[in-house]
Amino acid sequence: MNETNNISNSKKRQRKDDKQEENDSDASNSFGQDGSRKKKKTLKGFITSLILLEQQEKSDQEEQNHASNEEKILFEANHKKRIKTMVEYYGNIQDDHVEIQETERNKRKKSRAVAGAAAVSAASNGVAAIKGIKDAKHGGGAGGQQRRLWVKDRDKEWWDDCNRPDYPEEEFKKAFRMSKSTFDSICEELNSVIAKEDTTLRNAIPVRQRVAVCIWRLATGEPLRLVSKRFGLGISTCHKLVLEVCSAIRNVLMPKYLQWPDEDNLRKTKNKFESISGIPNVVGSMYTTHISIIAPKISVAAYFNKKHTERNQKTSYSITVQGVVDPKGVFTDVCIGWPGSMPDDQVLEKSALFQRANGGLLKDVWIVGTSGYPLMDWVLVPYTQQNLTWTQHAFNEKIGEIQSVAKDAFARLKGRWSCLQKRTEVKLQDLPVVLGACCVLHNICEMQNEEMDPELRMELVDDEMVPEVALRSASSMKARDSIAHNLLHHCHAGTSFL
Repeated sequence: MNETNNISNSKKRQRKDDKQEENDSDASNSFGQDGSRKKKKTLKGFITSLILLEQQEKSDQEEQNHASNEEKILFEANHKKRIKTMVEYYGNIQDDHVEIQETERNKRKKSRAVAGAAAVSAASNGVAAIKGIKDAKHGGGAGGQQRRLWVKDRDKEWWDDCNRPDYPEEEFKKAFRMSKSTFDSICEELNSVIAKEDTTLRNAIPVRQRVAVCIWRLATGEPLRLVSKRFGLGISTCHKLVLEVCSAIRNVLMPKYLQWPDEDNLRKTKNKFESISGIPNVVGSMYTTHISIIAPKISVAAYFNKKHTERNQKTSYSITVQGVVDPKGVFTDVCIGWPGSMPDDQVLEKSALFQRANGGLLKDVWIVGTSGYPLMDWVLVPYTQQNLTWTQHAFNEKIGEIQSVAKDAFARLKGRWSCLQKRTEVKLQDLPVVLGACCVLHNICEMQNEEMDPELRMELVDDEMVPEVALRSASSMKARDSIAHNLLHHCHAGTSFL
């Protein structure tokens, strides 16, 4: 019986222990599930916070970009407004300057007329006195000498040596950028305009020396004091000669050597450009370059060249020269003197070529320009948008061959006449005359097939800015697309862009 009780008690204890273990197991499982839920909840909150932070950062970045874009647009608008105001101010100053010059010219005419009348009166009253003086001189014997103005004797050995008939042709060409025969023809054509007569006070400077002073100054860009030493003349005399000869070149030679071609020459020009590129009806290649100048006294901001300043890390001022050339690189039209802050499309709008085109001169023909010009009914430019098609790439390659004709011509212009590579000392109002003379002399050298010294060749660097309104005519866009399609269809387009 005791054994029976003991067995019964042990079974009770075992059931009690088993029940306790089950309770402990249930408690531990419940605790584990609660911990897992807390971890998941914490991780979810952390991820939500990261997403919110990222969204907030994106929102802040967008607001910052929007604010910076607004500031940029406002800055550009103010800059364009300032440039426009400066250009208008410059135009008004030029008009005032012309009026002042006209007034001064009239005053000088009146003063000369008064002086002439006084001289005539004095001459009539002093005839007797002069006659008495002459009689006294003749009575004084043959030893009397006529008075002359004292002139400083300067060394002219270098010019006298260049002027000898046996002076080497290569040396002469190196100094004056042209052969003796071309130089002689220029002197002959200018002779009637720049020749002066000897006076009792001094002998006139010969025509050849006058032309040589001007051409050597343009070719070398050397300062006037060195020109003075080379030719044995005064500095002020050399300065005066340069301006006189440049003015004569513009007035006498420009109408002959720099003019828009006639119908026959236009037809030859079209054929030549079409043989180069396959693009029909092209009558010229257009380019705009900048000439560095010393900071002007008026309208400084209008002449400030931002692109050159950023590239050279030096404040730069300039004026523009826009030119159209034929397939040989001969200028057929130039527009000189607009401020360097103006983009290419604004310079084009100010030019006489633009006015003639609006008058119907360039109907059904193309002038090829760079991407700095707008696409118009008579101006053909390359595609500038992103992701170009094969056809558009091929068109840009062929039109680039025409563009290079004008750019190479300007490179030869600046290489041959080194005065265009430096900051010029010429006054702003005289610059169009000097630059125009350089373009005419360039044409004469090109027409006479004057080869350029390889050492003078230079690389032309001008910054192109895409115009604000790059498309001025919907019909011109269709015409360009048609030309591009025909180039590819007729196998004229290249494949080097691949």
